[in-house]
Amino acid sequence: MSFTSWVGTRSTTHPSAFHRIRNVCLAAGALGAALLGATRSAAADPIEEFYKGKTLRVIVGYAVGGGYDIYGRVFAEFFRKYIPGNPTIIVQNMPGGGSFVAAKYLYGAAPRDGTVFGSISQTLALDAAMNEDPKTFDVTRLNYLGRLLDNVDVGSGRPGSKFSSFDDARKQEIVVGATGGASPGFLVPAALQKYAGAKFKIVSGYGGSADVYLAAERGEVELIGSVGLTFIMQRSPTWITEKAAPIIYQTSLKRHPLIPQVPTIAELGLSPEGTSVLRAIAASSEIGRSIITTPGVPPERLAALRAAFQKMVNDPAFLDAMKKRDVPIFGATGEEMDEVTREVMKTPQSTLDATKALLKK
Repeated sequence: MSFTSWVGTRSTTHPSAFHRIRNVCLAAGALGAALLGATRSAAADPIEEFYKGKTLRVIVGYAVGGGYDIYGRVFAEFFRKYIPGNPTIIVQNMPGGGSFVAAKYLYGAAPRDGTVFGSISQTLALDAAMNEDPKTFDVTRLNYLGRLLDNVDVGSGRPGSKFSSFDDARKQEIVVGATGGASPGFLVPAALQKYAGAKFKIVSGYGGSADVYLAAERGEVELIGSVGLTFIMQRSPTWITEKAAPIIYQTSLKRHPLIPQVPTIAELGLSPEGTSVLRAIAASSEIGRSIITTPGVPPERLAALRAAFQKMVNDPAFLDAMKKRDVPIFGATGEEMDEVTREVMKTPQSTLDATKALLKK
């Protein structure tokens, strides 16, 4: 082979070899990039990816200003900081039926993906046990994220009221402001009327305890049938600390340290049946101001929400902020609240029937 022929051969074969090497390198680089991208994608937090940029909603089953509204708004304001993805959270009030309008919305209409929460009546399980067919509304399918506060509701007059104790309510007619449905705002005064001898004239249909509070200020009613002790401590603390207003009963299983002189509703029962009904109603205080979500939330997402809730209620910064606002926090897990619901659903039918009869009056 001549030098010219050799050079010609090299000049025609070399570019092809070069291209092959280049193509191999490019292919290897592309494969590496793809693998790196896949690794990064696999490493991304699916919870964070889901919640990033989303707007979540808290459905409050009562009007603006009451205890459920206060805690629903506290939850909305702070919870976003503890959820991966840092979403926006807004509050929507949906009063009606003692918050059962909101409960039915959560159960049947709201997205079941962990983007809608509820601040609804602590007596939800009791209401459901009395009135709902589990085939169409199974309350045990609604999952609690956790509890912000166990709750003690009280029956309160205003300063200068004509009564000072529950004994007075057994002797004279008292006009009581109440909400509707099977909420404590109606159930408690109705049960005390039937089973404890109270001469109550119940005016129901108010949107929430804040509305009844205002009605009492206007003189429309004489007794707020059921209002959170926390609400009073925020709005009118001297009613408690200086006994400036008559508190004549408390809806709890044991007397609260702030009002040890006030009887629990179960103590006021005049018969075994009455005591049983009043205890069933009082048991709801364990649920208190809890946050619930819809059925069908994917398990891993529900677990993440519950973990974020516990992180919030145990965060010293959150607790300090609540202390400055005079908003007490006494947290519990969602699993514990779910168990309370299951226990309420085991209430004897005779007690449920007696309690349900109160709603037909």
